[in-house]
Amino acid sequence: MALNDYRVALVTGASSGIGAAATTALAEHGLTVHALARRADRLAALAEGHSVVPHTLDATDDSAVAALLAGIEPDVVVLNAGTSKAGALHELSAADVDGQLALNVGAVLKTLQRVLPGLIARNRGHIVLIGSVAGVYPLAHSTLYAATKAAIHTAALSLRAELAKTRIRVTEILPGRVRTEIHGRSLGDPEEARRRLFDGFETLEPEDIAEAIVYAVGAPQRVNVGVIEISPTHQAYGGNIFAPSASQP
Repeated sequence: MALNDYRVALVTGASSGIGAAATTALAEHGLTVHALARRADRLAALAEGHSVVPHTLDATDDSAVAALLAGIEPDVVVLNAGTSKAGALHELSAADVDGQLALNVGAVLKTLQRVLPGLIARNRGHIVLIGSVAGVYPLAHSTLYAATKAAIHTAALSLRAELAKTRIRVTEILPGRVRTEIHGRSLGDPEEARRRLFDGFETLEPEDIAEAIVYAVGAPQRVNVGVIEISPTHQAYGGNIFAPSASQP
């Protein structure tokens, strides 16, 4: 099924999780997807059997991203690359702060600066920003990550206002707990993340978020799906309420 005659997409953080699922879903709907990530082997596997063009680079590498975007004209831009490290703010290092700000905020805004002129000139396109419930609800030991996602939330709303007189749509996805690798990296131990966050809990899968992206991008041109908050049925108020799956009827 075609998505509003969009032909080309860009997805960052495409080698795993939400990015990989979004890449696959968009390719299955007929788009040529330029998939950006650092892990070449993952990208190569993702490209097999799909209209996916892999680009092995770091989203914070300004010159590399600029060179890539100079050669493509994406209709759909999914900015998903991000990182996290759990911990109280005072326990995190200056490098932790710099790293999360650079990838979660700086890379997103700089990529938008580069794709917007072309989108505006063509007067068509769809921007999808992957935020988080952490950006709109208070979560202890996630202050730094929450601050970066709050910045994305505000940017999405403001960008929507800036583009309201164009045919460029803006959607922000606010996922709750999704079964992705970011949790293992955040805690520094994938097994600990599995035990603490997933065993005994019903959680979202990356494909759930990809389906939401397809829904928003595929909506009629007269429709702008602004913000979609998606959480597991047993998760509420960000992550402050999360019942174990044993509570299912």
